[in-house]
Amino acid sequence: MSESIFKENILQGRVAFVTGGGTGITGGVARALSEAGARVAITSRKIENLEPMRALIEQNGGECLDTVCDVRNYATVEHAIAQTVDRFGKIDIVVNGAAGNFLCAAEELSANGFGTVVDIDTKGTFNVCRAAFEELKKSRGQILNISATLHYTATPWQIHVSAAKAGVDSITRTLAVEWGRHGIRVNGIAPGPIEDTEGMKRLVPEPVKEKLKKRIPMGRFGRIKDIENAAVFLCSDAAEYISGQTIAVDGAHWLTGTSFF
Repeated sequence: MSESIFKENILQGRVAFVTGGGTGITGGVARALSEAGARVAITSRKIENLEPMRALIEQNGGECLDTVCDVRNYATVEHAIAQTVDRFGKIDIVVNGAAGNFLCAAEELSANGFGTVVDIDTKGTFNVCRAAFEELKKSRGQILNISATLHYTATPWQIHVSAAKAGVDSITRTLAVEWGRHGIRVNGIAPGPIEDTEGMKRLVPEPVKEKLKKRIPMGRFGRIKDIENAAVFLCSDAAEYISGQTIAVDGAHWLTGTSFF
């Protein structure tokens, strides 16, 4: 268990439903929410992506349900939500982290490739929010959407992801307004370049990394721990009057006006 900067068990009694919760940034968020006292349900399209994280959470004394779910398919989302409620009795926190990405120039990108990313990121985020609405209304809970900074300026070879994440940001703002009357808070986190992720290894060529780092005002790449801390804060009572915001966690990188590359 990693050392936390937060009060012990700050999320005690909460139940979190985390899509894409087996690996990467959202896997780290799921683990961090558990370490903060929440019981967690993690989902992915493949059970093998979930089992190691479930085992880690349980080894650290947490409670975790792993369930297969394709966020593009509303019926499977409903089933995963129902399983979570059956296991834990409620849902207080929804984290939308399921995502797809690859590098491709716009003129080479197929309609299917573009649509697949939008379906996972944007449609998937809506599907999960909609399926969880009744439970979140009961608990006066909250939604945390994992976005990106790619669309804040323009990022070559990422038109599909940029469009998808712009849609996610719109969902965050709109639901915050529509569902606020039910006591539901909706926020987002937009990670910048995060060095300890598979995406950084796969999408950013080694010769580009040092050049990219020099463009970050804080002088370093982000780490998954940076996103975890922001997530625990936004899901805690310390953020009880924050809604409709997408917080960039990128060391002020996007404000320099430079693209990812």
